[in-house]
Amino acid sequence: MKVTTPRLTQHVLTVEGRTTGEPVLFVHGNVSSAAFWRDTMAALPEGYRPLAPDLRGFGGTDPAPVDATRGLRDYSDDLLELVAALGLDGVHLVGWSMGGGVVLQALRDRPGVVRSVTLVNPVSPYGYGGTQGPDGRLTHPDGTGSGAAAANPDFVARLAAGDLSDDSPTSPRSVFRSSYVKHPVPDEDFYVRAMLTTRVGEAHYPGAAVTSGAWPGVAPGRTGVLNALAPTYFRLDDLHELGPRPPVLWIRGADDVIVSDASLFDLAHLGALGVVPGSPGTPAQPMVSQTRAVLERYGRYREAVLEDCGHSPHLEHPAAFLRLLTEHLREA
Repeated sequence: MKVTTPRLTQHVLTVEGRTTGEPVLFVHGNVSSAAFWRDTMAALPEGYRPLAPDLRGFGGTDPAPVDATRGLRDYSDDLLELVAALGLDGVHLVGWSMGGGVVLQALRDRPGVVRSVTLVNPVSPYGYGGTQGPDGRLTHPDGTGSGAAAANPDFVARLAAGDLSDDSPTSPRSVFRSSYVKHPVPDEDFYVRAMLTTRVGEAHYPGAAVTSGAWPGVAPGRTGVLNALAPTYFRLDDLHELGPRPPVLWIRGADDVIVSDASLFDLAHLGALGVVPGSPGTPAQPMVSQTRAVLERYGRYREAVLEDCGHSPHLEHPAAFLRLLTEHLREA
């Protein structure tokens, strides 16, 4: 369905016949769409109303530009306006990858409308790239090491071209196979096509590229997705001060290569491996440790680790994921 709010018109994935019950909002990650939640939503038990919006610039939602200087607030504000437009209250928020950051920002700004939070391999509360240590301290004041210029240009070009092939390691299909999941999953073509709904450009993915004189030579710009994830713009280290604090379930795949303490997408870690030359010894961003440190201060959380699982537990281990999610919703 389409829902128009003061900010934009959003495409929202629903399940036919499920118009009542406790609302559960599923928020997708970067280079994907609400379609990634299709099977989870259909399997959700009766008594819940599953809804999954496409974020701006993804799927069928308006391609409104992303002001990266607001961190992920363009996305979270859209989500909160959707909640208001649909008259929802006591919402369960489920966020995967970048979507985890979006739901945490929504929680940070409007805790009173949130009944529970489920994080699925979420981005660190200290953004993506450019920090070190569990306290998320900046490696450089300008966020060098993060931002749109860190994206692989061939992947960006193939994404823009709608490439469905697997003839290169940088094609969207190859990236899905190597990074989104650890093992093949059913309906791969469906998910790759959902990836291809990503709008590409300076206002969207990856964003405006900015260079830096410090290694590794990239810094965050002011527009677009990857810049919105930069630690200079997105930082959530005061969640423990919220009132109320709804319960948080953190589900993650043990073998995630995207969000990890040794991420293969973190330029600092790639420098340590020699993939990005000239590293001065900048340590990898400990993304998982940073999330754990923030949640330990928050207090009301549970961490569940799925073995033999990559970045997408809801696709790779759907039964285990649904069990964990359903238990959390019932206990909230």
